[in-house]
Amino acid sequence: MTDGSGQQRDQSLSRLSIDPDLLAQELAAEENLDPLDSLDPGDELGNSLEVARACDQGLISLGLGHEERLQGLRVFCEHRDPRAVPQLLPLLKMSCPVERMSAVYALGRNPSPPAVEPLLQVLQLDSNAYVRKAAAWSLGNYPDAPILNPLIRALQTDVAAVRLWCPGSLAEAGSRSPVKADPAAGQLLISLRIDSEPVVRSNCIWALGRLHELLVEPRQQEIVEACVSALLHDGEASVRDEARTALEQLEDPDVLVRLQTLIEDGFFP
Repeated sequence: MTDGSGQQRDQSLSRLSIDPDLLAQELAAEENLDPLDSLDPGDELGNSLEVARACDQGLISLGLGHEERLQGLRVFCEHRDPRAVPQLLPLLKMSCPVERMSAVYALGRNPSPPAVEPLLQVLQLDSNAYVRKAAAWSLGNYPDAPILNPLIRALQTDVAAVRLWCPGSLAEAGSRSPVKADPAAGQLLISLRIDSEPVVRSNCIWALGRLHELLVEPRQQEIVEACVSALLHDGEASVRDEARTALEQLEDPDVLVRLQTLIEDGFFP
């Protein structure tokens, strides 16, 4: 993945609804550190020389003690450097969940084929939901890898903190081909109907909007109907707003006429 496409991926995910309250209690460690929450992908601090120096120091720090490793991990959550990958992979097995979580994010920012299987293992087996949540995000930067079914299972069964990041990564995986888009959309539609967390339902709508153009007409119509249903009946205003935005962004004349009719009939302002 190029830096440009990585930035596009990060900017797309920044539009997802995030509920910090769902995440706040997931990790109790000596440092309350979540690299994704403070990551600004568009802000590569300093010029290229400063970045190179930071990465050089980061590589050294990864081989030192706990505090130094955290500083090194921070560097590679912000910057891309393929030299870091061999040092990041062993950190996925550290006892400290902060280090594991940060290593997962860093591997999301520095995609490399050897990281796919370890990240899938983290998503499925790590005992800490905050670390699995990081894996759900990072795997979206590996859209050509076999991530579709593991993300679907996580969206079906994991805790809310993990589920909220699965839709965006499913959109990335599904966007590679219509063959992948359809099963991704199928699970997103199910989760939109049944998930108990509004933030997850909102993110499902966002992801369905991303996949819409890749799908056959019956599935596209299913998405439209699901969004209309959410717009009219979901009990959470944020979900209703996301549904309206998604329908408007389809720029389908028939859908826009339908929305206008609903407005005129007083179903929503």
